[in-house]
Amino acid sequence: MTVPADRPPRCLVTGATGYLGGRLVPELLAAGHAVRCLARTPGKLRDHPWAGQVEAVRGDVTDEESVRAALEGIDVAYYLVHALGTGRGFEETDRRAARVFGEQAHAARVRRIVYLGGLTPAGVPEHALSPHLRSRAEVGRILLASGVPTAVLRAAVIIGSGSASFEMLRHLTERLPAMVTPSWVRTRIQPIAVRDVLRLLVGCAQLPYDVNRTFDIGGPDILTYEEMMRRYAAVAGLPRRVIVPVPLLTPRLSSLWVGLITPVPGGLARPLVESLKHEVVCAERDIVGYVPDPPDGPVGLDRAIRLALRRVQDADVATRWSSAATPRAPSDPLPTDPDWAGGSLYADDRERTVAASPQALWRVVEAIGGENGWYSSPVAWSLRGWLDTLAGGVGLRRGRRDANRLRVGDSLDFWRVEEIQPGRLLRLRAEMRLPGLAWLEMTVDRDPLGRTVYRQRALFHPHGLAGHAYWWGVAPFHAAVFGGMIRNIAAAAESAADEPAHDQPARTH
Repeated sequence: MTVPADRPPRCLVTGATGYLGGRLVPELLAAGHAVRCLARTPGKLRDHPWAGQVEAVRGDVTDEESVRAALEGIDVAYYLVHALGTGRGFEETDRRAARVFGEQAHAARVRRIVYLGGLTPAGVPEHALSPHLRSRAEVGRILLASGVPTAVLRAAVIIGSGSASFEMLRHLTERLPAMVTPSWVRTRIQPIAVRDVLRLLVGCAQLPYDVNRTFDIGGPDILTYEEMMRRYAAVAGLPRRVIVPVPLLTPRLSSLWVGLITPVPGGLARPLVESLKHEVVCAERDIVGYVPDPPDGPVGLDRAIRLALRRVQDADVATRWSSAATPRAPSDPLPTDPDWAGGSLYADDRERTVAASPQALWRVVEAIGGENGWYSSPVAWSLRGWLDTLAGGVGLRRGRRDANRLRVGDSLDFWRVEEIQPGRLLRLRAEMRLPGLAWLEMTVDRDPLGRTVYRQRALFHPHGLAGHAYWWGVAPFHAAVFGGMIRNIAAAAESAADEPAHDQPARTH
């Protein structure tokens, strides 16, 4: 089965709101492919530079009907999703989703499936693998048996700006000039640059029809994690690191340690750590026979680190490991739902007139969080972030993708941008560990007298008695935290005002 010459190949990308999917879409477009994106929340794609060039459809890979509709007329389907982080049953969810996707792709006569999995160690029985790697391997087998020609690319550590593996490497090396480390830092691995991963994913769209197999993919360097940290330090211009491996740190303890030192939370760090317990080196390079290396060869580790650091320093990180949201049930109500369909809803509403233009105020609002802070008690925010980290949450360490601009779906410390109306509204949804759902809304407006008005609203939907107790337990601190925030945001806008200040006094509620 071949693609008609009078139209470009049609590609479906699942996971387009995630780290790799969000980078693969523009690469496919640049290669001349037509792209459709399947997302549970298509609105999260709208602020990407390529949003107007793709077709975005709503759906979930576990839902047969939405997958069937998404695959209609598709030539090549990219499967870049997994259920890791959704709870103990993630392996069954991954299994069910892969079966649904494979069956529907076969029914839709899709020409090819391309799946990015994890590189498994040679000679290690599957039952001895981490649940993460075991599930990735099983998903690959299910897709290969679907009846649709499938290419399963198996990678170890992916190095690129914003990747979880790179952030883990970067922060461990930068923050710890001397460290006692787990023994896995001396396990050999074969990292690969994200640009090579993307190049191979795009190239797989043109594989011959009869190719149905796995391919190991890796860069030109084979080295230990300890050597990777030393190479990072050298490229970044840091003093030589003192690294002392000890055998006592289990993967669980190691992941907690990584979660405290780096922005990567323990829940995500653990599968990364567990995948490094065994040697993960490519057993073959057969993919080169189908997708040749570029003239200057695949990207080596030092160059991959330099490229990633340049992106970070230039604030030009297209997607990050945190681009994929913390899972939430699709039925969770929004704070703007009519009559609040979800039951109890606590609110902390505040309002203040600001002696500045709406544009000046919006610049402050959109730049909130990350290195810019939260315009309130730094101690209170830091304490809340540490408590969340200790509870296994994301804490405040994710920061921002861009220091000045936000888009729907961006992670922002322990919040997620749920809605943004430029110049007017920013709504954040909490992703810290809470006994309920929480939002923070910031609105820029004008009152009937033409004065700039800033409105701030914190909302909390409690789950059970613990949720109600939580709200009333923290309510006494709202005046200091949220009251301080509204005052300081207004003051920051007024200090940078680009219009003459109004003579009206500020007021608070």
